[in-house]
Amino acid sequence: MAKRPESSVGYSVTIPPPQQGTQSPRPDTVFSPPPFPSSSAGPIFPPPIVQPNQIPSPSIKTPNLPSPANGVRTGSPAPHLSTPPGPPVFSSPLQPAAVPFRTSPATPQPIAYSSASSLPTSSPPQFSNGSVELHHQISDVTEDWTPAAESPNVLFSAHKVLKQKKLANIPSLGFGALVSSGREMSPGPQMIQRDPHRCHNCGAYANLYCNILPGSGQWQCVICRNLNGSEGDYIASNKEELRNVPELSLPSVDYVQTGNKRPGFFPVSDSRVSAPVVLVIDECLDEPHLQHFQSSLHAFVDSLPPTTRLGIVTYGSTVSVYDFSEESIASADVLPGNKSPDQESLKALIYGTGIYLSPMHASLPVAHSIFSSLRPYKLDIPEASRDRCLGTAVEVASAIIQGPSAEMSQGVVKRPGGNSRIIVCAGGPNTCGPGSVPHSFSHPNYAHMEKIALKWMETLGREAFRKNTVIDILCAGTCPVRVPVLQPLAKASGGVLILHDDFGEAFGVNLQRASGRAAGSHGLLEVRCSEDIFVSQVIGPGEEAHVDSNEVFKNDDALVIQMLSIEETQSFALSMETKRDIKRDFVYFQFAFKFSDVYQSDITRVISVRLPTVDSVSSYLQSVQDEVAAVLIAKRTLLRAKNANDALDMRATVDERIKDITSKFGSQMPKSKLYQFPRELSLLPEVLFHLRRGPLLGSILGHEDERSVLRNLFLNAAFDLSLRMVAPRCLMHRQGGTFEELPAYDLAMQSDAAVVLDHGTDVFIWLGAELDAQEGKGAAALAACRTLAEELTEMRFPAPRILAFKEGSSQARYFVSRLIPAHKDPPYEQEARFPQLRTLTTEQRTKLKSSFLYFDDPSFCEWMRSLKVLPPEPS
Repeated sequence: MAKRPESSVGYSVTIPPPQQGTQSPRPDTVFSPPPFPSSSAGPIFPPPIVQPNQIPSPSIKTPNLPSPANGVRTGSPAPHLSTPPGPPVFSSPLQPAAVPFRTSPATPQPIAYSSASSLPTSSPPQFSNGSVELHHQISDVTEDWTPAAESPNVLFSAHKVLKQKKLANIPSLGFGALVSSGREMSPGPQMIQRDPHRCHNCGAYANLYCNILPGSGQWQCVICRNLNGSEGDYIASNKEELRNVPELSLPSVDYVQTGNKRPGFFPVSDSRVSAPVVLVIDECLDEPHLQHFQSSLHAFVDSLPPTTRLGIVTYGSTVSVYDFSEESIASADVLPGNKSPDQESLKALIYGTGIYLSPMHASLPVAHSIFSSLRPYKLDIPEASRDRCLGTAVEVASAIIQGPSAEMSQGVVKRPGGNSRIIVCAGGPNTCGPGSVPHSFSHPNYAHMEKIALKWMETLGREAFRKNTVIDILCAGTCPVRVPVLQPLAKASGGVLILHDDFGEAFGVNLQRASGRAAGSHGLLEVRCSEDIFVSQVIGPGEEAHVDSNEVFKNDDALVIQMLSIEETQSFALSMETKRDIKRDFVYFQFAFKFSDVYQSDITRVISVRLPTVDSVSSYLQSVQDEVAAVLIAKRTLLRAKNANDALDMRATVDERIKDITSKFGSQMPKSKLYQFPRELSLLPEVLFHLRRGPLLGSILGHEDERSVLRNLFLNAAFDLSLRMVAPRCLMHRQGGTFEELPAYDLAMQSDAAVVLDHGTDVFIWLGAELDAQEGKGAAALAACRTLAEELTEMRFPAPRILAFKEGSSQARYFVSRLIPAHKDPPYEQEARFPQLRTLTTEQRTKLKSSFLYFDDPSFCEWMRSLKVLPPEPS
């Protein structure tokens, strides 16, 4: 290790009819239109794919297990881990699927895990005082049904659940929920500074839906119906008194244990200081990129809170660790980059005299001088061929974060408040040292070396996660960064990989937002459902946790997920199925997030939901939340789109899904071969049409790396961003600076208007030629649109690109490609779906129509009719 002054520095099988002899409680329970005529003799869906090392889920296996005569299952579904997942086989009747946990299309996961969740399911508990007597003595704290929408952290695809198993488990529509630990709400969840009351049988938490015996304080678990004591906490003279108990009156509560066990005390400054941010910077940039990069870095350190500890590491062919003890010069300790740092070098670094992590209030001038000292790459070597030891640099950054405590094998090891962060700023691929790949794809051993690099990067990411360190990788520039190699490093640590066009504005904003995300650590998510329902699939930023809770709760059947990080911007997509016909009027769900926050407090956030069950299919369909259902469908679909060929297959799967939903829940038009899509789901097909042709599955993006980054981001994203990434939001500028929301159709592209299109990771502004020609008005409209775009995305991570185009420019095609080509529809259909057209004169309509060029891409209505389905009337 040398010391030197530093001068250079990313589904159609019909449901079998009910057995004869059974009568439907409601006449509208089952729609039975004849199946769609098949144009080919072969199967519509691809056959199940089982990897060599994959345990196939029961939904793919063929044996049919006999059901007990009494209808009670003797064991819950055995969870399995399998990646990549098998295709969604649209068949009936469904066997209860396993609980495969899938994080992404590309990351291999453990094959299976052993859990206590296959314990026998007990029959309804028999209480000593008799269930009939209990029914009369017990008090239900809530008399009115609380809809799921009241909890912003849990969004169900429907607010009601079908009682019939055959209908509830139709996979083309599916049932599930998007679950998020949640952004800090105002007011936030009620904080309770004591241990929660939990069911002694299954581990569920007492909640507002529990039945209470006020005289004795006993409460009945809504999950397993076991009777539990409350140590006198729930003893009350009447039901009204129980409403003052937070967990018995609110759907979401936080149980808090502070770090120093002193109630009400939060060691804010100390804990935040203990979770540093280390920048790992690519020093192989050309001058134009470096100038933008330096500007973003200077703005970044100026935005950091004074107590934030910062470290700076640069890498090229070597690794430079900057020393903040030198106030007048940018100096660094240098380590070789072609191999992992040895323990002696790390010990000399950590125990030496240098200061490598320093609070911003003491080191801001030094940080600025370091960034100013960076110099452009001087050798005449193409960008993709330059030596970059990114892997070694991350190892060194992780070591200086851990500090001397990494040497402790016994005693107390420091516990950071929340996750530390390593933010890698990369301009090219990792081509030197561990985890690297050859400069050229034509290297004879490239495939083997890439496989080794993938495994090494994932191992490094998992080690960072074990040390409570999140690694975000922000890439920029025109040089390919080999996304498949870098993605496992970010993913396994709980971080993200983001691609940028350059190191300018969007990069700088994401740099700031990445460091400022309030992230907890040691996160677990427990999911409990009524005994008639089970979780069949989980998609999100985590993996199945190996938690054995049998020693505490003898019949705990919870699905436990280990969260890779605790972020406001993330969510888990849970697919659920019913085990049998449901007899009860309500089903219950409970989600418990356990984590340590940035204040070193242990938080258990418990969210309880009750949904009514119904026989009526029409009532169920009316309760379906189209946008939530569409996002869940999109996540299940994207999970299988691992490459461009898979994406094409998934587009065909979307078509089959629409046809299957129509055959199960729609009706055939009289004297016609067309089917009517269910009116209750009028928004769903249009969102899926956007999915089919948009950047996630369509051909808008030119490079597979871009699609891969978007897919991984989408699979982990919370509902708001997920929805926008699937279906863009269109807003037209009006006089006075107001905006009108319109369907995302190309009919919005009127020459006298300005339009904002929010597509999640991109926001486009389109300025009509007539408006632009009006002196002052065009500039004012453009400014208003840009202000709106910034307001819409103020807290979004990653920060989107905001791109503005003028009508007729070549770049405007990026905007046009995101809109549905509704100009191809007949005038009556245009007006029905885009009423704003009725305000245009005949001349204006003619001029608008003549502005569109012909192309083969079908409109939404044309696509639906090609599937022999009538598009639903607009709501």
